[in-house]
Amino acid sequence: MRKLLSSAFLFFGMAYSLSCPATANPKPEKSVLFMWWNVENLFDPANDPATDDDDFTPEGSMNWTEKKLLLKQMRVRHTLLVIKAHPDYKKYPDIIAFAEVENERVFKGTLDPISGIRYKTIYYESTDPRGIDVALAYNPQTLRAIASKAYTVPMEGRSTRKIIVAGFSAAGHPFHVILNHWPSRSFDTEWTERKRISAATVTRHILDSLRVGNPAADIIVMGDFNDEPENRSLKEVLGSTEDAAKVNSNGRDFVYNCWSGYEGIGSFSFHNKWQHIDQILLSSGMLDNKGLYARKSAFRCFSFSKMLDESGKRPYATYEKRKYKGGYSDHLPLLLKAGIAQ
Repeated sequence: MRKLLSSAFLFFGMAYSLSCPATANPKPEKSVLFMWWNVENLFDPANDPATDDDDFTPEGSMNWTEKKLLLKQMRVRHTLLVIKAHPDYKKYPDIIAFAEVENERVFKGTLDPISGIRYKTIYYESTDPRGIDVALAYNPQTLRAIASKAYTVPMEGRSTRKIIVAGFSAAGHPFHVILNHWPSRSFDTEWTERKRISAATVTRHILDSLRVGNPAADIIVMGDFNDEPENRSLKEVLGSTEDAAKVNSNGRDFVYNCWSGYEGIGSFSFHNKWQHIDQILLSSGMLDNKGLYARKSAFRCFSFSKMLDESGKRPYATYEKRKYKGGYSDHLPLLLKAGIAQ
C-alpha cells in the first residue's frame, strides 16, 4: 500500500495555488455540474468472451438485445435533457460518471447523440468478472483534463471495479474526482464488508496522497459504495462525516458527506426503504469558497416522476428480479453544482 501511496503522490503531486475568496459579483456565477449515476447494466448485447456477460446477450437469460440497449440509452439521454431543462442547472453536466457500463462503445453511444455538446471520455477496463466498469466523461468546452489513473483494489477471490482518479482544471482552478463502485452486499452484508473496507483503504490512500501535496486541494469523491454513510468503510476508513466544522478544522482526516441534512429521497430502494449507498464526499477545500466550492444546497438526488415506479417508493428499474421492466435504472443519479470562485 506504501507503493500505492507513493505512485499516487508522484502522479498527482502538483503544487496548486488557489484564488481569493469569492465576493459579490454582478456576473452570473460560474459552476461545474457533477453527476454520479449507477445506470444499472448498460451492457453491450455482443458477447465478450473475456467476461461473464452471457446473461446480457440476445441468447442469454436476460434476453438483452440491441433494441433494449437503444431504449436504455434513450432513457439516460432523456434524464440528461431534463437536467438541462431544470431551472437550477440550465445545462448538461460538465462531469458525468456512470457505474455498471460494460465498455466504452456503449458509453460513447449513449452520449454521442446529445446535440450541442461533444463529451470526451476517460475509460479504463476493469477485471470485474461481469465486465462492468466505472466510466467518466467531461465537457471539453468547460473543463481541461490534466491526468487520470485507475487503481486496482486488492481482493481475494473475485476481483472488483477499479477506482478512477482524474484531475481537471475549470477556469484555471484545479480539482480531482475519485470514482468508486465498491463490492456489493450480495449474500451477506457482514461477510462482504471486508471487501468494501479494502476498497475504502485504496480510496483513502489516494485522498491522503492528494492532500499531502496540498491540504486545501479540491477533491470530489463520488460512487456507489454499497455501504451507508454510518458504516465502517465510510465513517472510519474514509473519514466521512456530516459535520462540516469537523472537516474544516481537520481536513486531512475527514471528508464531508453531502447527504448531511438532505430531506429528499435516497438513491436506491431496498424493501421499499430508501438507501443512501450512492454518495458524494467533499474535501475541506470544497468548503472554503476558494477555487471550486460547494454550498449546502448544491447537492441533490435527482429524479422526476417517470424515473420512479407506480408506487413512488422505488426507482423505475430496467430489470426487477431478473424480469425486464424497461425503466431507467434501479438507482437515481446524484448531482453536485460546484461554484467557481471569480
